[in-house]
Amino acid sequence: MSIDQGAATRHRYRAFLFDMDGTVLNSIAAAERIWAAWAARHGLDVEAFLPTIHGARSVDTVAKLDLPGVDPVAEAAAITQAEIDDVEGVVEIDGAAAFLRALPDDRWAIVTSAPLALAKRRLEAAGIPMPALLVTAEDVVNGKPSPDGYLLAARKLGVDAAECLIFEDATVGIRAAESAGATVMVVTTTHTHPMDTPHATIEGYRALHVSMDEEGWIGLTPRQS
Repeated sequence: MSIDQGAATRHRYRAFLFDMDGTVLNSIAAAERIWAAWAARHGLDVEAFLPTIHGARSVDTVAKLDLPGVDPVAEAAAITQAEIDDVEGVVEIDGAAAFLRALPDDRWAIVTSAPLALAKRRLEAAGIPMPALLVTAEDVVNGKPSPDGYLLAARKLGVDAAECLIFEDATVGIRAAESAGATVMVVTTTHTHPMDTPHATIEGYRALHVSMDEEGWIGLTPRQS
């Protein structure tokens, strides 16, 4: 397990904000099973389409296709239910659960493009602790790459987004985190190809150590082996 030494490990933060899929848990197998079947039914090029689903809300993914006679809201609801019903292969990103449990409850949140019911189902399936603050697809008008979800989470935690560290994996989520003005840490565990990014990267969480100073700032350092 490795960590790219970057700005993320040299600063202090008021809070940590996490994307969910690909960041604290891996749901690619389940998601791609369901989306592949849906894409095939609609005559799409499945191989070309699947990379576009990650990090965005289902309704936005469907709407962007502008398929004749297809209601994005109804289709997204059906896809979400299928994803709730099928969580086989949804697993924790290495060390994520322990890392989250080491954080004070009021200093972290999950900000996901998934609807609330699906987010809760996947977190439970992967053994990830339920956050005190969970921002989901229903909570914002504009999904990622809009920063709205991250800005909302920071506001609810009572901190400035610029003082947060955001953990992300997908391009649209990284763009949202950048737009929020936060420092970004990219989780690369589920990437099939190297990502060209100016941000610090990690493969998992076991290599990270969290500390809290007397003023309530969170520090993040590489764990000594």
